[in-house]
Amino acid sequence: MISISDLAGALGARLQGDGSILVSGAAEPESATADQIALGMQPAFAEALGRSAARSAIVWDGADWRGLGLEAAIVAPRGRQVMAGVTRVFDRPPELPPGVHPSAVVDPEADIGVDARIGAFVVIGARARVGRGARIMPHVAVAEDAAIGEDALVHSGARIGARVVIGDRFIAQAGAVIGSDGFSFVASAPGSIEEAREQGVVTTRESATQLRINSIGTVVIGDDVEVGANSCVDRGTISQTRIGNGTKIDNLVQIGHNVQVGENCLICGQAGIAGSTVVGDGVVIGGAASVADHLRIGSHVVITGKSGVSGHVADNRIMMGYPAVEMDRNVEMYKALRRLPRVLARLAVGRSLGSDGNPNDPKAGPRAEDERR
Repeated sequence: MISISDLAGALGARLQGDGSILVSGAAEPESATADQIALGMQPAFAEALGRSAARSAIVWDGADWRGLGLEAAIVAPRGRQVMAGVTRVFDRPPELPPGVHPSAVVDPEADIGVDARIGAFVVIGARARVGRGARIMPHVAVAEDAAIGEDALVHSGARIGARVVIGDRFIAQAGAVIGSDGFSFVASAPGSIEEAREQGVVTTRESATQLRINSIGTVVIGDDVEVGANSCVDRGTISQTRIGNGTKIDNLVQIGHNVQVGENCLICGQAGIAGSTVVGDGVVIGGAASVADHLRIGSHVVITGKSGVSGHVADNRIMMGYPAVEMDRNVEMYKALRRLPRVLARLAVGRSLGSDGNPNDPKAGPRAEDERR
């Protein structure tokens, strides 16, 4: 239990009313009980707050919380920011006993930091390092020479590859793979891919053997990075794939070999970034968007969901569509596309009526005669 006064202090928000009320958690207004704080950060929640059993709520600036029957309120000028604090206060971290589980296999040369917790059936390879206070959940594999920073949380089934270097406060959701080999092959003889790149045509009639280019580089991840469930970050071919500080990667994301992602980026579910592309700081890549290889994406770019980026993008652009163009242009193109059937219909009528639109024009021909019928 926490008092409303202490909760407001933890959130850095303004308290109004009785701060001594104790709450055990947070809930939406419709389901909140008397010992929960209701989350009603927008005026749209007013009616539900009026019906709620909650004694306290987080409300929008200027809300008549007394009129809604509440005894206390925490004012949230930015609702989602306060939501981040609320979920932090009432978070239920995954349970993991202290120490190393008896079933874990930890190489004698591995370095396990103070207060680190290692779950059941974890495998940690030779010379791997796990930082102070890190939590490695069951069935995680950490390969040789990998390094995981302090206070990391690696959820069940994640895989950390050899020589991967990860900063502090890292979170990997279940099934994430950091340091998988890149998808890199070369044909044993010049073939369709090289012809397509150089000439724009394919003339070859024989399939060449694909020779594997091994990934002998690694992955370097900064501090405060999160990688979602079943996402993959491929290691570099020769050098490193890099993910900058504070970047958050959603579920089912593919980061290709040699990609460089800047700081504080958001990469949403099912997005893919192909090899050797450089992404600046503060970039947002929407769900299912794709970014081609060897591109430069500037800082503070927004790429909307399902867009396909095939060229370089300057700073501070909003890109949309397939192929992606700046948002204003994409909207105009979409409007033109919607008008296209009407335009084509008018052109067809004009052709059928003749050069001057006169159905009696002898140049109109059979199609004009059809129109008169």
